[in-house]
Amino acid sequence: MTIRLEDMPEKEMIEWRRHLHKHPELSFHEVETAKYIRKVLSEFPNITISTLTENSVIGTLKGSKPGKTIALRADIDALPIVEESDVEFQSENHGVMHACGHDTHTAILLGAAKTLSGMQDDIAGTVKFIFQPAEEELPGGAKLLVEAGVMDDVDMVFGLHIAPNIPAGMVGIKDGPLTAASDMFELNIQGRGSHGSTPELSVDPILVGVEIINNLNHIVSRNVSPFADVVISIGEFKAGQKGNIIPDKALITGTIRTNDKTIRQFVQKRIEEIISGVCQMYGATYELDYELGYTPVINDVAATDIVRQAATEVLGEKGQFAMPSMMGGEDFSAYTDVVPGSFFILGGGTAEDGCGFMNHHPKFKVLEECFKVGAAMHTQIVLDSLKD
Repeated sequence: MTIRLEDMPEKEMIEWRRHLHKHPELSFHEVETAKYIRKVLSEFPNITISTLTENSVIGTLKGSKPGKTIALRADIDALPIVEESDVEFQSENHGVMHACGHDTHTAILLGAAKTLSGMQDDIAGTVKFIFQPAEEELPGGAKLLVEAGVMDDVDMVFGLHIAPNIPAGMVGIKDGPLTAASDMFELNIQGRGSHGSTPELSVDPILVGVEIINNLNHIVSRNVSPFADVVISIGEFKAGQKGNIIPDKALITGTIRTNDKTIRQFVQKRIEEIISGVCQMYGATYELDYELGYTPVINDVAATDIVRQAATEVLGEKGQFAMPSMMGGEDFSAYTDVVPGSFFILGGGTAEDGCGFMNHHPKFKVLEECFKVGAAMHTQIVLDSLKD
């Protein structure tokens, strides 16, 4: 059976999305969002609703015949951003915005749930609709759900992420590594302050920090293969309050992105060696907080073949493209770390459509016409995976 785009509940998905967009909630605070999802899900036949972790909503649809269990996931949290988009349904919660598209993911999954709830006779197996909180904050809602057992009976898991600067409704597909591990560090350098006229009496933490940053960049250019995917970015360097005073301390924070376990471990070790060596050389001390973030999303080949086949059925060959690896992080990896799965990209519109601002930007915007494609993809994936 091939799903048609015109059979998707497009009007309802737009309505659900706009409600969610107007009422965003931050990670681990999605109380009203979860209530709204439960309310909408309860209107669909044949779906039972449960909760495994705080603010999570799990819908379960059992087909008419036994078979495997397929999970579909949407994240539901928003970001601490003041919205600057020009949509008529702007956030009413000032300082909080669905700037990553999680409102669209949720509406799309609700659309798939509504469609599949009326197709019980066509399903040999079980479908789990996972509405997951806290994708944006460590340790991540996916990890907590996995620990609570959400994947214990699941054979495969699928998810999508909407992205601007891609034609609306195009589907990006890739097997193997798709996203990167997203680690963070916070470094506090303790030096010795002095007057700007007597630098010889100081241990200048600014100088130490500059030396550390320069050497961290050498890790990418000289310590790992040019064919390896490694990014080290410094996002914060704070020190001092006045131009004629050498401060006694400095703060540096940054992020490290890798998609290979061995390289991830090597880069962490090398960063710690550089910080220790530079501080020792200049006579400074330091405190380093190195936080391991989400693991990379590794798309299973067989699961990705199902996504590719679904895209061919729903959109044809011209509606899909080969997605390159991304260095962004995604806690969907908590699911693919324990069961086979595949995560794909849904185009949300181009700059010519007014959708040229990337995820996490205050002017982030997508075209609503892509929602029916996302819902049709979820639906086709389930039908192809759980055929009698």
